[in-house]
Amino acid sequence: MIAGAVGATALLGLGTAAHAATGPIDFEPIAGSAYGQASADWDEPYLVPEGYTQTLVKDESVLDVYPGTADLHDMNTQNETGYQAGRYLYNTYEVGSNGALAVTDLQTGEAEVIARDADFGFEWNRLDGIRWTPWGTLLFDEETAGGHVYEAFFAKNDPTTIVDVEERSEIGILRHEGIDVGADGSVYVIDELNGGSIYRFVPTVRGDLSAGQLYALKLTGLGDAEQLWNSSTFGQKVGAFEWVALDQSAVSVDADAAANAVHATEFGRPEDVEIIGRTLYVANTSEDRVIAIDLAKQTVATFVQAGVNVPVEVKNVTTGFNNPDNLAEGPDGALWIVEDNDFSDIYRASKDLDRDGAADSVELFGSLKDEGAETTGIYFGQDPKVMFVSVQHPDKPLADGIWAISK
Repeated sequence: MIAGAVGATALLGLGTAAHAATGPIDFEPIAGSAYGQASADWDEPYLVPEGYTQTLVKDESVLDVYPGTADLHDMNTQNETGYQAGRYLYNTYEVGSNGALAVTDLQTGEAEVIARDADFGFEWNRLDGIRWTPWGTLLFDEETAGGHVYEAFFAKNDPTTIVDVEERSEIGILRHEGIDVGADGSVYVIDELNGGSIYRFVPTVRGDLSAGQLYALKLTGLGDAEQLWNSSTFGQKVGAFEWVALDQSAVSVDADAAANAVHATEFGRPEDVEIIGRTLYVANTSEDRVIAIDLAKQTVATFVQAGVNVPVEVKNVTTGFNNPDNLAEGPDGALWIVEDNDFSDIYRASKDLDRDGAADSVELFGSLKDEGAETTGIYFGQDPKVMFVSVQHPDKPLADGIWAISK
């Protein structure tokens, strides 16, 4: 492995100070986005609340996977169960060819590439979403037309050695990004485009993704024409829904076409999914909206929306909600959201305690000072005091990488 920027006490020991009763990531919201504070020369990439520390996990100065071009660090996950659970942080790279997976040992700070596409006979393109499964494998996918989901299998008691990778076309050939796994073993994915749908794959046998049925979400209160993407009527896409079974022989060719054949509901660039309890959250980027899908009641609600329960952004004037991209479950069960825009912000959306379908509050936690860079890969792992984020395509040389933020 290649030695990383930090070692055992710096990473696994982050945020060991006592916290208030409000939880391990309690904070006073920052005043606003990093307007007027743009910088490509930083030791800490974010504006964050007082008392928080930013620690480099790794960047291209530690492990340069694609020399001469941006590595494009993307999504993150840990080995959440099994042998030495929580010790290893895995990430994808959103490059256009020669895709790879990397791992960082959070105990030693060492990092290495653990899989390249050619090693397993694939041509990975724009790798993005990544999840640890309850059965101890890694799911990861491609954010591109004709994108696939893959499943990586590890050597026994060795979470750093991948021994096999299987293509999971049964989950759908799509423009994938976010991916999550429910307690029952169902896999949730999205099609990342204006007009993309939301999907649920139910395996025939839990933990075996080689066979099963793919479904698409369809609101029951809309006609077929109203299911289509429309930039002016997306706010009406709430209410009761059903999971409609797709032609399983077609989804491994073009799942979007299979969803269109049953008039599944279309959304504005759904990009990430996050399951918290019985709710599936989806970030619809071009709608400036995050929806909450109650998996038990089978209803859709607007959880966060610019101009509803968070301000509309006017760049360099008003801090607001623009291009929500990646999601994460916080240690208190709240939803955390990062934006894909200039001065990429990090928000915390509180639970819906008054049961009106929307977050009771939306608070600004951080703002990226590198104006042209993007925050991706927000993730809370085994240590509830630590948030991981990736900084993608910064202006600062060799700074494309992963950071840990803790109090």
